[in-house]
Amino acid sequence: MSTGIRAFLLVFPLVIFGLWGSLHTPDKGSFDDDLALSSLPPLPAWADNKLPDFSNYRDTTERKAAFFSFLYPRIALANSRILIERDYLEALSRKEELSKSERTWLSNQAERLRVEEEAGSPAMFEQLRKRLDVISPSLVLAQAANESAWGQSRFATRGNNLFGQWCFSKGCGLVPQARVEGATHEVARFSSPYRSIRAYIQNLNSHPAYQELRDVRRAIRKDDKMASGSALAAGLISYSERGEDYVKEIRSMIRHNNLAYFDKEFRAAFYGANTGSLQHLASASKENALLPNAGDDEDSGDIR
Repeated sequence: MSTGIRAFLLVFPLVIFGLWGSLHTPDKGSFDDDLALSSLPPLPAWADNKLPDFSNYRDTTERKAAFFSFLYPRIALANSRILIERDYLEALSRKEELSKSERTWLSNQAERLRVEEEAGSPAMFEQLRKRLDVISPSLVLAQAANESAWGQSRFATRGNNLFGQWCFSKGCGLVPQARVEGATHEVARFSSPYRSIRAYIQNLNSHPAYQELRDVRRAIRKDDKMASGSALAAGLISYSERGEDYVKEIRSMIRHNNLAYFDKEFRAAFYGANTGSLQHLASASKENALLPNAGDDEDSGDIR
């Protein structure tokens, strides 16, 4: 066997694993609806608004500003609902005995986030703490811009898919024009950009390919801090076959577009807030109510 063939056989499985991790989206239904929880308010109507036509902007700076202003409230909304669920998770972890409905909720979260520990066990709570957590807005914004061509790709405009996530049921999405013969995957179609963001966050929170991202986040959270998007990007080696070069590009986009600003604003408004405050934020009737204050561009104090 030649050296070239041997090298290909070693690298090929890693590439496939990386693509599966980055592009796979859960089966429809596992991310479209929140698990039943009384403390979660109904989704505000604006959450399911369609993607604007960003091609209308001729000025690049204006297009970027419109893109970030549209996506950030949806990222904040998705993350706020996760934080409400985390509060409930912590409340359950302190109980001496769990009800049947509480165990069911835990089991459903475990299934969604690929946790196989026994329901209600300390090991399950520890794993769920690591997986049921927010993704820093700067990382979501940078990857959405990168993967969707600033909201102008075919998959974004026709399927509200901002992250190139795949699905595997016939008719579940859009057939890639360059799909190789014999392949069956499609690029998932979502009812709104918010649903795409939800699925993307779930993918990072559950897929084995992003264990490093979750480890980085958990280590920083233990100090009562929130990991920056740049710090979390270290766990994206498997998101693209480009590996480390992809990580460098995402970090460059975060830095060049000052996206750490959104992390700082999210930390100030959401991180550490009590359930009541989070419920209020998560039920805002207007999306601009979740936008950060305009004109505040001081250094965000990223955690690296």
